[in-house]
Amino acid sequence: MKKYHLLIVVFLFSLTMSAQGQGAFLLNLYGGYTFSDKVDFDSSYAKVEDGFEYGAGFEYFIMDNASIELKYNRLDTKMPLYTKVPIPGYGIPAGGQVNAGDDKGAINYILADYTYYFGSSSQKAVPFLGAGAGISILESPKSGSGTYFAWEIKGGVKIKTDSPVSISLNAYLQSMSAAVGYDYYWDYYWGPVAVTDYASTFQFGLGAVVSFNLNKK
Repeated sequence: MKKYHLLIVVFLFSLTMSAQGQGAFLLNLYGGYTFSDKVDFDSSYAKVEDGFEYGAGFEYFIMDNASIELKYNRLDTKMPLYTKVPIPGYGIPAGGQVNAGDDKGAINYILADYTYYFGSSSQKAVPFLGAGAGISILESPKSGSGTYFAWEIKGGVKIKTDSPVSISLNAYLQSMSAAVGYDYYWDYYWGPVAVTDYASTFQFGLGAVVSFNLNKK
């Protein structure tokens, strides 16, 4: 029995070494157009306007048709804030912009992704699906910077060439969530109870990725 255990260990070790030798390491350059979203609060609402998103990532293939990636993307945008009720002291009517002229900002995404590629690794056009999670760093002119939970899902097709360069066309949905205050509820036993209120963005985008296979010459 010990001999069989030894053979299994040697076999798994050889597979691991083989996978490490064959694993491709890619540098990915991102560019895309991200569409706007509206976020509702109790007495106001904000818009994260559309804009160009760009970034870079390092992708490693843990097997022929699956990879993990660490990437950074940035969306430069405007984030106007509108009030739902009038603010008489400032002369802002209901529906007026609170931060007019001071609404420029940015969202920085730092995500760890998993991507699965369908079909054979020898295909020139390979469909894929992926998902990732991490943090977003929100740069806001009014409130400064904040760090929040973020996630994304994506899908598209990767187009390979005979050179180390490949191109991916993809659609993606990105989201970040932030605590924005409290909602209060009455409980018969506890009395007033404060529950943290969260607001989330959901932004759809279309983009392209230029990949450089660092293992291929």
